[in-house]
Amino acid sequence: METRLRPIFAAAVALLAVAPNALAQKPSARLLTPQNSALILIDHQPQMAFATRSIDIVELRNNVTGLAKAAKVFGVPTLLTTVAEKSFSGPLFPELKAVFAEQTPIDRTTMNAWEDERIPQWVAGTGRKKIIIAALWTEVCLIGPVLSALEEGYEVYFVADASGGVSDEAHAMAIERMIQAGAVPTTWLQVMLEWQRDWARQETYDAVTGIAKEHGGGYGLGIIYAKDMFGAQEGH
Repeated sequence: METRLRPIFAAAVALLAVAPNALAQKPSARLLTPQNSALILIDHQPQMAFATRSIDIVELRNNVTGLAKAAKVFGVPTLLTTVAEKSFSGPLFPELKAVFAEQTPIDRTTMNAWEDERIPQWVAGTGRKKIIIAALWTEVCLIGPVLSALEEGYEVYFVADASGGVSDEAHAMAIERMIQAGAVPTTWLQVMLEWQRDWARQETYDAVTGIAKEHGGGYGLGIIYAKDMFGAQEGH
């Protein structure tokens, strides 16, 4: 190599070595973090679940509980709200209530939770601009606050697999409408792993993998398998 080109080549190599780390330190501002997001769980109640057809109820209960546990682990502000608890819809799912045992859900008469002034006031009080919402039903109690929060300038993420509609079509059409309006679809496991982001974050590592093992289906089973296999190898 010509002598005059060597400094240029060395600089290029150095740049390539540094660039990946530099990029890794600047994640997208679109990503959810425990510091920039808040969670609202709406109407996960028996009467609403009875008519849900777009997702199996056992799966729904598993998913929303996993999401709630993740929010608890990461200290993400979380609001529970119900509709007509005493007169029609019944109490919050017991496993969901157990996660936030200290919280009394806000009970409403409005199908659109955003029209109950206590909900937008709570959101404003968090100081967060990224709002994550899951609800029953998708086409009523999810789409209402999603569209309303968007109009007030919030970035809204809806958790599709912790929500459900009275039919596959109702769920799908509501999702399409929310996406067209600018809301971002996600899933409960995606939200949890986006909050974690780095397995070097040891303060939440055990809790997150614990939630995954309990609620993460095949992924969780894989964690159990790997731990048992590695543990067995270490024992030899």
